Amino acid sequence: MILETVIIVIYTIAIALIFMYALAQLNLLFNYLSSKTKHEKCEAYDFSNPNEIPYVTIQLPVFNEMYVMERLLENISQIDYPKNKLEIQVLDDSTDDTVKTTHEQITKLKSEGLDIVHITRTDRSGFKAGALKEGLKVAKGEFIAIFDADFLPQKNWLKRTIPYFKNEQIGVVQTRWGHINRNYSTLTKIQAFALDAHFTLEQVGRNSKGHFINFNGTAGVWRKTCIIDAGNWEGDTLTEDLDLSYRAQLKNWKFKYLEDVETPAELPVVISAARSQQFRWNKGGAENFRKMMWKVITSKNISIKTKIHGLLHLLNSTMFLNVLIVAVLSIPMLYIKNEYAHLRFYFYFMSFFIISTIIFFVCYWFMYKQMYGSGFKNFFKYVALFFTFFSIAMGFSLHNSIAVLEGHAGKRSDFIRTPKFNVNSIKDTWKGNRYLNKKLSLNVIVEGALMLYFLFGLYSAFVVGDTGGDFGLFPFHLMLVIGFGYVFFKSLTSKT
Repeated sequence: MILETVIIVIYTIAIALIFMYALAQLNLLFNYLSSKTKHEKCEAYDFSNPNEIPYVTIQLPVFNEMYVMERLLENISQIDYPKNKLEIQVLDDSTDDTVKTTHEQITKLKSEGLDIVHITRTDRSGFKAGALKEGLKVAKGEFIAIFDADFLPQKNWLKRTIPYFKNEQIGVVQTRWGHINRNYSTLTKIQAFALDAHFTLEQVGRNSKGHFINFNGTAGVWRKTCIIDAGNWEGDTLTEDLDLSYRAQLKNWKFKYLEDVETPAELPVVISAARSQQFRWNKGGAENFRKMMWKVITSKNISIKTKIHGLLHLLNSTMFLNVLIVAVLSIPMLYIKNEYAHLRFYFYFMSFFIISTIIFFVCYWFMYKQMYGSGFKNFFKYVALFFTFFSIAMGFSLHNSIAVLEGHAGKRSDFIRTPKFNVNSIKDTWKGNRYLNKKLSLNVIVEGALMLYFLFGLYSAFVVGDTGGDFGLFPFHLMLVIGFGYVFFKSLTSKT
């Protein structure tokens, strides 16, 4: 009975934490919807007056970007902004022959009158954060725009973002990510779906009520004095963007989020690339929870509600661990439920996971409807996409939980860049990409074992109890089989 009690307690705590997170998402939905009825007027620079146009530095942190480097520089060179007020820094930490080809392209752009510099380091200490910090030392700009190698801002991007800095309290302007290869595969579709939820529901929901948001590492602009005042870039976590964002907001800098400014980018098309990106984001989130938790709790500058949203924001990635716990324990819980009738009361907690799922379903529907419109056709498309996303997200729960546990435990690891592919349509191929990780992780084998474990859960639904089975968890276990099966088989077949 001791073991059963332990299982029930752990399961209940995990369910409760997921439910709390779902309620926070629901609150963000209300914030998001209320923001649509408001039309905030912001003071802005008058770009018709040359004296009001500030100096801007664009930083491009890159590392071994053979497939997208030419595209990136060509795109950035087309930015519409006065040349006498614009500097471009290519912060190149590459270790391959792209250093030479990049230098040649930069030399060509210089000859065309562009103020562009090629900054290289032999010591990659601090990884991306270190490169940004190094460039900041010599940056001419009052404002620092940052783009990763796979981002393609529109020509008028600076003219749509920089004017908001007329308000001297604003330290960051962040734009919404777009996806140039959204429909390439199931993997890209579910990544786009998850990111769209973050860049609409979450960012707008938090920012509209003055809660903390984060600079997303790219497609945003910093006020240089804000970076310095907040303590500059630090490389002690894998998400230096989240770290600096919280340090800046704790010092009362304001962030401005622009949902209507979309910055297109490329999604990872191979599951190994998606894994490395997910690992970095989730581990970095846990690292920042360790680093920022007490600073948020003890801050006298922010409200209780902002503190709660901030802590749940920092715990975003830890939800994967709770989902994994609920999933793994759901099968023994199924047997306990049908073995101990007097404990039936405790199993009402199972319904909280269903309620949480419904809340997520509703929240994400409003996000989807905002982007694609309503109607039965779009709703049925949404239902299929939501359950595909939910299944595959659960399939990633083991991988992401390991990242979270390492982050909370303080285990350090290198910053592994997500390989880029320059894949925009189904006609393009990722095969032969020299940056792909060909090594098969032991985690993949465990994911295959979990797929079989949840197949046993499906079988268990037919045999537990004395009344012809218990099918309450059958849909949940079916999604887990699909999710872990997808991640397992994709990981095996995406190695060429």
